[in-house]
Amino acid sequence: MASGGAARHVVADITDEAQVEQAVHAAVADTGRLDIALNNAGYDGEYQLTQDYSTSMLDRMIALNLWGVFLSMKHELRHMTAQGSGAIVNMSSGAGLVGVPGFSGYAATKAAEIAVTKSSALEAAPHGIRINAVCPGLVDTPMIAALDTDQRTPLDAAHPLGRIARAEEIADAVVWLSSDRASFVTGITLPVDGGYTVP
Repeated sequence: MASGGAARHVVADITDEAQVEQAVHAAVADTGRLDIALNNAGYDGEYQLTQDYSTSMLDRMIALNLWGVFLSMKHELRHMTAQGSGAIVNMSSGAGLVGVPGFSGYAATKAAEIAVTKSSALEAAPHGIRINAVCPGLVDTPMIAALDTDQRTPLDAAHPLGRIARAEEIADAVVWLSSDRASFVTGITLPVDGGYTVP
């Protein structure tokens, strides 16, 4: 928030470290603190078998899904470490927990994001900082809403609870992990997927 109560709007390319650093500095410019950070980057590309995977598409996935989150945490953690507290939530995906045919690159980057979350959580814990990951299943977004019934029904059926998630259900998980109610929770990977990734 800006000093007058108006929200500060910052645009940055998270694959560019200088821009990430500037964005994080802007976030703390008015108060000198960074208490909560949500790193929500994602690009899933197009359905392609591994042997046909586009190198340029995989490069973009790595840049956004992994490198963007890594750079964001790097600069967020510098501020949080200095102040001795903070909570970071990384938005991974159920694809990082299970195989997804045709999306091996996306699954790989989201699994890597989970590994970075766990490693960084161990590093940050002595400084009073918690880092966790949320792994949504499919979420009812405008893209999903545009599907017809024949396309939508199998997506709902793939989730044991019989439907895909509402966006606010994912947000609730992020809010909880960011809050003091989760003060003893760090380094976890929380599926919010209606049971989709249950073995």
